[in-house]
Amino acid sequence: MKRIYRSALILLSTSIIAGCGIVGKSDVDETVGWSAPQLYNAARESVRGSEWKSARTYLAAVESRYPYTSYAQQSLIDQAYVNWKDEEPAQATAAINRFLAIYPNHPGTDYMLYLKGMVTFTPPSAFLTSYTGQDPSERDPKGLRQSYDAFKELVERYPNSRYASDAQQRLTWLVSTIADNEANVAEYYYLRQGYVAAINRSQRVLREFSGVQAAERALFIMMKSYEQLGLQDQASDAKRVLDANFPDSKYYTQGLGKQSGSWWSWMSPSTWLN
Repeated sequence: MKRIYRSALILLSTSIIAGCGIVGKSDVDETVGWSAPQLYNAARESVRGSEWKSARTYLAAVESRYPYTSYAQQSLIDQAYVNWKDEEPAQATAAINRFLAIYPNHPGTDYMLYLKGMVTFTPPSAFLTSYTGQDPSERDPKGLRQSYDAFKELVERYPNSRYASDAQQRLTWLVSTIADNEANVAEYYYLRQGYVAAINRSQRVLREFSGVQAAERALFIMMKSYEQLGLQDQASDAKRVLDANFPDSKYYTQGLGKQSGSWWSWMSPSTWLN
């Protein structure tokens, strides 16, 4: 019995030692002693193969081991790209913000602003409209506003950048979509008798966005909200502006409101951008 017990202990000890050997081998950092070019070239190879995890590891090593070098600068740019491609927006944005803070006058700043806009940009997707039926303007606008801010800064600071033209086109879509979202929120409040909140949201559309189609709905909501509050002078003012800019507005005949089960049945005001 003692012999069996002793044999079992020996077997167990051997297994533990073997296991430790395996762990030890797997934990060995093969990049110890590598130069910045070696690390960066390995990262580029991983990027070419869409091996985002290994690329991220190599790039992080470049930044930590060779700080403030040209390789560290480029590694941050590539980390932002890799995290964006790997659908890690928080990490991508963190890399971009770190780069912009450390290297504010770097020649690649325009690209980083463009990439920052792309990280949270939500284009009109055929998948969304055909599969879910959800319009982009009916979702949380926080990401859209972040994209807007980044693209706007890019266009204003670097009007001759190779990315400026594309950023401007995206800005045009973003302005219209964010304005539609504000009108959606105004309509939500109006249909729930939150007339003051509806007026405030409608005014935001008119104040912050110029020449958008959403202004028609915002003006109609303002007019009807003032009427509900018994403020006839303000209602008349809103109607005058509505008629001047949108003669024969469709809202006079179709009114507001959608069928149950549409966007406001599941949207929560707590998720909206204040």
